[in-house]
Amino acid sequence: MTFSPSFPPAHPADADLGRGASPSRAAAVQKIVSKGGIEAWLVEDYAVPLVALEFAFKGGASQDPAGKPGVASLLAGLLDEGAGSYDSHAFHRVLDDYALEISFSADRDILTGRMQTLARHTDKAFELLRLCINEARLDDEPFERVKSQITAGLKREINDPDYAALRAFRDNAYPSHPYGAPVRGDLASLSSLTQADLIAMRAATFGRDGLKIAAVGAIDAATLSRHIDDVFGALPEKASLAAIADTSVAGVGGLHVVDLDIPQSTIRFGRQGLGRKDPDFVPATVVNHVLGGGVFSARLFREVREKRGLAYSAYSQLVTFDHGAMLVGSTSTKNERAAEAMEVVGNEIRSLAEQGPSEEELDKAKKYLIGSYALRFDTSTKIAGHLVHLQTDGYDVDYLDNRNRLIAAVSMEDAQRAANRLFDKGELLIVVAGRPVGM
Repeated sequence: MTFSPSFPPAHPADADLGRGASPSRAAAVQKIVSKGGIEAWLVEDYAVPLVALEFAFKGGASQDPAGKPGVASLLAGLLDEGAGSYDSHAFHRVLDDYALEISFSADRDILTGRMQTLARHTDKAFELLRLCINEARLDDEPFERVKSQITAGLKREINDPDYAALRAFRDNAYPSHPYGAPVRGDLASLSSLTQADLIAMRAATFGRDGLKIAAVGAIDAATLSRHIDDVFGALPEKASLAAIADTSVAGVGGLHVVDLDIPQSTIRFGRQGLGRKDPDFVPATVVNHVLGGGVFSARLFREVREKRGLAYSAYSQLVTFDHGAMLVGSTSTKNERAAEAMEVVGNEIRSLAEQGPSEEELDKAKKYLIGSYALRFDTSTKIAGHLVHLQTDGYDVDYLDNRNRLIAAVSMEDAQRAANRLFDKGELLIVVAGRPVGM
């Protein structure tokens, strides 16, 4: 259930690239505060009679108790499995009867909820959402069923090389830190989780101080304000989050092989990244796009796939958490060519660290990042999701307009400096799942 509201698309080339001023996205966002003191961002639009809501509580999987990974993820999977007087079957039946969508998910630093509804069913949708947040039942049958579903998924992934490489990379990058634990838990921990663990997680993380909300569609500020007080107003003013230490990527310079008897090697590589509030984060975003941004012009795609035919794909990305950041990339190739593939990756990283991108690479990267930003706003759900993402990352609404201008302003000097900081001497933490030859 999605629609495209009249949210300013912004010109694919910003004013800083010489094509005139863009329509303001920030001006389309109302920042409202309910009578209960809860803030929400609203894009009011009546082109289509639909409402999309997204919200997030700070905490997420990083708040899982020590030795019990998977609590936040399991809680998210059960919040829409019965609430108030509705058991699981009755709850999903009423969702179907009113064509409503309510879902939840957990990530490293947040637990997110989403709701979509026809405008005429807004009252019912918020009523059910209120029950999910305040009166989720966590009954035995759905508890065991959802836990079994997660367990079955983990069992399927045991010998999957992509997941094997990811697990080993995570374990070595963040040993003895919550970011090193699996978000969905593991086979050992899931069997030990109880409803009491979920109740404790909900009590600790569902606080109004860490709550971020965005709504898009056919709803006015007064109506939204009333509903968010109904849904979230009874929650504690402050969450009781455990302190999470800032961390850096460990094991850089090391190689770890997960032995799997398969013809291909799946490779994960990475190193310390730059935090989202680092002054060089935007230039580093541009530089990473040059390295492995997932487009044909990226160096890894060109050198690993097109020139040498080593792999179908090779990419890199910047990943930021609340308490850490990393540059991470991946590729997959024949066992006998794994060493060659990583030599090519290493050479490109060192080249960017020492010389920075070319003028042509810098220009193409900036144009792509600016032009593609509009794709984050082509449906109501994407807009609501991005607005919540900005809030949880600590940005204000003006970032909607400033983001492309910041990218357009990245100079060659900025890019070279960021590349030097991001890649340094090119040392990587490398994890390979397979039987790589020569590594």
